[in-house]
Amino acid sequence: MTRYALNVVSYAPLYIHSFRIVQPHTLVEAEKFNLIYTDPTQIDNIADKLRWYRYQHGLLQRDVADYAGLDRSTYSGYENTQRDYYPIEKMQKIAELFAVPVTDLLDEFNLFLYNGQGRQIKEMRRRRHMTQVEYARRLGVPFGTLQGWEQDRVQICKQTWRRLKIRG
Repeated sequence: MTRYALNVVSYAPLYIHSFRIVQPHTLVEAEKFNLIYTDPTQIDNIADKLRWYRYQHGLLQRDVADYAGLDRSTYSGYENTQRDYYPIEKMQKIAELFAVPVTDLLDEFNLFLYNGQGRQIKEMRRRRHMTQVEYARRLGVPFGTLQGWEQDRVQICKQTWRRLKIRG
């Protein structure tokens, strides 16, 4: 906005824009990451999928954490490949932020949980025409544990799920 008064031109900004520069810890880190993975379908773990989408949207970990209702340090753990389980409610919020289906963010194990572990384990057992006792013995787990899995009262751990996939 300009104004002429007493032969003097005065300028006043209508709005002051401020732009935050978003960078990963190092720009080189993001560049390397984006060279390795040009598409999220190339990624098989949740941590790197989350990182990929976050870099693509130019967000900080704090931004994603705030949107999902998480502490920043908790979200930072989500981008750590050592984590096995991701709460589905939080993953749905993050998927909403990235405008993708939640299933695009999940790895094979978490998809198994998302699609209903109990129903899937029961189907595997029935395909083999086995009782719960026989199937528990085959998997090397207590009968009560198998019952808990099938009834969705007990969540299977990733290591046991791998055994289930192999022996299933």
